[in-house]
Amino acid sequence: MPGTPFANGKTRRWNTVPGWFVVGFLFMLVMQVTWGLLRAPPRADISDLPAPPAPAYLRFAGIGDNIFLSKALVLWLQGHDYQPGISLSYRELDYDRLIDWLDTILLLDPAGQQPLLLASRVYGDVNDPGRQRKMLAFIADEFMEYPAERWRWMAHAIYVARYRLDDNDLALKLAHKLAENSPDNVPFWARQMHIYILEDMGRIEAARVLLGGLIDSGEIEDPNELRFLMRRLRDLEAQTR
Repeated sequence: MPGTPFANGKTRRWNTVPGWFVVGFLFMLVMQVTWGLLRAPPRADISDLPAPPAPAYLRFAGIGDNIFLSKALVLWLQGHDYQPGISLSYRELDYDRLIDWLDTILLLDPAGQQPLLLASRVYGDVNDPGRQRKMLAFIADEFMEYPAERWRWMAHAIYVARYRLDDNDLALKLAHKLAENSPDNVPFWARQMHIYILEDMGRIEAARVLLGGLIDSGEIEDPNELRFLMRRLRDLEAQTR
């Protein structure tokens, strides 16, 4: 018959165990089960995105290696939405605070593209028009600092405004900013996005006038580009007859 084990390997019968011990053991078991049923399920606390430290402090902490520090901060920022026990939606992030972090990282490494990639393709891809507009405004501001290096993100911002937000006015505003501030290294198609948007909006006459003025200005020296523009102009003129 089964018994109670002892340290010396000997056993004794259960019916020899004191009654008070059995009652106490059963009471504790019932309490443990009851507590498990009644207590609230475990909840992960969401940690808010803190404010970024001052750039001067970060430069000091980076011991002169700002590029390494900027990349480390990008990884930390990307990992913030994965917290112990929970995965945050981008819609739960404070986008004003998020922009502060992206801006700080760019101050550490102005040539870095990762913060703008995150702004346009990750945080700007959230299904929330208000947050998307904040990311587009951030990209437009940062484009003005270094147009030659950041025009790609500006072109993508125009695409988001036009086809994701369905905001032709915003897309046209961004496209004008891209056209007016682009250096020569920016591709021709990107510098002329405002003309294509005007055409999409049905403002054919305005597109035709801009295109004709561009051809007459003599700024286009590439023969292939000039032929393309002339063909587009003829198409637009045909639509206005």
